Amino acid sequence: MAFKIGLLGLGTVGTGTAEILLSPEGRHPLVQELEIYRVGVRSLDKPRTVQLPPDILTTDIEAIVTDPEVDIVVEVLGGLEPARSLILKAISHGKHVVTANKAVISRFGDEIFTAANSSGVYVMLEAAVGGGIPVIQPLKQALGVNRIQAVTGIVNGTTNYILTRMRDEGADFGEVLADAQKLGYAEADPTADVDGLDAADKIAILASLAFGGRIKLEDVYCEGISGVGAADIAYAEKLGFAIKLLAIAKKVDSDKEKLSVRVHPTLVPKIHPLASVSGVYNAIFVEGEPIGQVMFYGRGAGAGPTASAVVSDIINIAAVLKTRDASKLHPLLSCSHQHYCQIAPMEELVTRFYARFLTKDSPGVIGKLGTCFGDRGVSLESVVQTGFQNEFAEIVVVTHDVREGNFRQALDEIRTLDAVDSIASLLRVL
Repeated sequence: MAFKIGLLGLGTVGTGTAEILLSPEGRHPLVQELEIYRVGVRSLDKPRTVQLPPDILTTDIEAIVTDPEVDIVVEVLGGLEPARSLILKAISHGKHVVTANKAVISRFGDEIFTAANSSGVYVMLEAAVGGGIPVIQPLKQALGVNRIQAVTGIVNGTTNYILTRMRDEGADFGEVLADAQKLGYAEADPTADVDGLDAADKIAILASLAFGGRIKLEDVYCEGISGVGAADIAYAEKLGFAIKLLAIAKKVDSDKEKLSVRVHPTLVPKIHPLASVSGVYNAIFVEGEPIGQVMFYGRGAGAGPTASAVVSDIINIAAVLKTRDASKLHPLLSCSHQHYCQIAPMEELVTRFYARFLTKDSPGVIGKLGTCFGDRGVSLESVVQTGFQNEFAEIVVVTHDVREGNFRQALDEIRTLDAVDSIASLLRVL
């Protein structure tokens, strides 16, 4: 039997998906049973690099999701609307859905998966996180027997590229961002990437899968990389760290019922596997019992990698439809959790910190900093006076593990000191 595919979008990922489906030789035999039946596009006149019969192209995208002949709808339009509405309409018409849309899933996953379960269809999203890196299905299947303790990832290639070049060239953020935009690694409006919003979408999805509960996107703490300076990159190198934008979902040690879910620039020890992930590459580091530690690594975006993940989802659905009672959802492919995870507030987070202070060059400044920290139970691992920035002395501290709320209280007191001009940088340490 042939499974008829309704492809929504023929941009970068849609074109890559079509190219795989049109050239099944050497791939899994199931690819030969997939037929591109309809393709929804915004314009019929746009030149295309993939050759498709003109009669299967249409601008009436809604007609695809309601067409009784279509078995599987593949949504690669991007954006929130009309993607969300089209996915829901496809589900209501009994279509299985494959999507690469992390923004829609992270914001409307509750609505979408509730509808899918009610209609007895699958919604698959391997391509939504990590491009071609297989991580969604491993979390749902191969790692499903583990008690997951933490998922830590570099899940945005644009920010990783910027931070890598800042490290390699000693350049500042703004300079590298402008160059990345010229080269096409960063969007004209880079907000979603550099402010951590894209990574927040992705860690919300990964946390939901890893910990078996739904995540409210607004509960994910999010901090971008625009405040990271060349000086911080240089100091991190001297201290044995690399700075990465990390997306972290972790069980709270003091309360295993709660999760810490957050995105922020982080000092990563150079001995950690994530420290060596450079350029546009992504990596997701999973810790669990009994498996220990495992890392998924590869290109996190692009036509080929993302299309690979899309088609893998399609053949997973096709395999189940060929071999199972279609009235019953496969328990390893469907979304079964209904409750929301408890998210711990950031002030309860226990972590190490790096802070860089600009101070007046006067006696006793380091002692005053130490007193403020000590009064709030903050233990310092290292304190270094590194040099001068204009007329101010630069002091860098790295703490031992500390409750974030206590650390913030100490900083509030430090800001009142006459000898302290400013807190130039503040980063967490993995």
